[in-house]
Amino acid sequence: MATLMLDHTDTSPEVHEKIPPYSWYVLALLCVVYLMNFLDRTLIYILFPPIKKEMVLSDLQLALLGTTSFVIFYTALGIPFGRLADKVVRKRMIAVGLAVWSVFSGLTGFATDFWTIFACRVMVGVGEATLGPAAMSLLSDFFPKRMRATVQSIYSAGIPLGAAAAFFLGGSIAEVLSWRWAFYLLGFPGVLLALMVLFIKEPPRGVAEVSPNDAVSKAGATQNSGLSVLVGNRTLLLHHIGYAFFAVATNSLSIWVPTLLSRAHGMSLVAVGMMAGMSTLVAGGLGTAFGGYVADWFKERSKGGRMKFTALAAALCAPLWLTFLLSGNITVMIACYVLLSGFGLIWLGPGAADVHDIVGPNLRGLGVGVYFFSVNIIGYGLGPLIIGKLNDMLGVSATPWNMHYGLLICPVACAISAMFLFMGSRSLDKKE
Repeated sequence: MATLMLDHTDTSPEVHEKIPPYSWYVLALLCVVYLMNFLDRTLIYILFPPIKKEMVLSDLQLALLGTTSFVIFYTALGIPFGRLADKVVRKRMIAVGLAVWSVFSGLTGFATDFWTIFACRVMVGVGEATLGPAAMSLLSDFFPKRMRATVQSIYSAGIPLGAAAAFFLGGSIAEVLSWRWAFYLLGFPGVLLALMVLFIKEPPRGVAEVSPNDAVSKAGATQNSGLSVLVGNRTLLLHHIGYAFFAVATNSLSIWVPTLLSRAHGMSLVAVGMMAGMSTLVAGGLGTAFGGYVADWFKERSKGGRMKFTALAAALCAPLWLTFLLSGNITVMIACYVLLSGFGLIWLGPGAADVHDIVGPNLRGLGVGVYFFSVNIIGYGLGPLIIGKLNDMLGVSATPWNMHYGLLICPVACAISAMFLFMGSRSLDKKE
């Protein structure tokens, strides 16, 4: 197997070769794809108020539309699609998925009731389930292992960029035209991007590995035994639980906070969209992009360094959430929101990079699929649903301020995340 070393039979550390321009092009293209992924995923959140008003929905129903409908197949298909990404041409898998979720995101604008939106969101989840395992596996073959968290973080910058675009454009289009036009104008164009993905020149699988016998592969895992080996790995278990709880807080920042600011503090959709969009774009973008670089610096000092770094970020987010929810001062709240937009997204690149390092090249797609399943079933599937139910129990329709109390789940989730990630870093250090 070819590797990025001068002597292909050498087992010494990687030589820091110059990265080909084409690798950066593919990274940029996949970052745009991920931007569209999160734009279509997040768009409905800024549109909750007009959808709720037109269709007379409860907060539990909004949570079902915003997260549960999407997560049903996004998580269920994550593992089989991850396995598929280890076997098929990855660019085709990405292109087909992109076309599917773009079409159904656009079709959401034609919905006339709760169940029509629910069905469209289910299909958006089906399409988006193809991207993570295939794209991350592909990028690990375009760049050397030493840059893995940095590259995954640049790719993951599509998350805040996509969310920012959804807040900026979704709120503005809804105010000027309607919430339906937001789906039309921001959903359907993704089909054109799918055509560009088909022209990517895909490299051999595992070409960038220093050693093809790392981690789980070294333990003798095969394609048939891979899932049982991954599930039985204590380090991965701690890793997945830690990031799942971090995701509860991170996702709530996009799902519920814009609605909180609109309901409880009287901000217009345009104002909320501008504030959330700018925060996500600037702080979230910088936090995501540079989080991987800093995490790789930590990794050079200890094997579990990336998780130590993200454990610190999770621990910092807990008091920021408490201040945001309990201060009662809109200026303080916005300042905390900006900081949470940055620190709350730092983990995206490091989390994926550690999965790739632990499982080895032959199980990358499956490893990412299991990781996404674990994180999203709690972070998207359960967390927002519980908060939505709490909102209804607390009577937020009559007393919007009570949304603050339901969101106290977020600082608790950050504290739990910090504990598990620190334990995971210690577990990984012991394997040195």
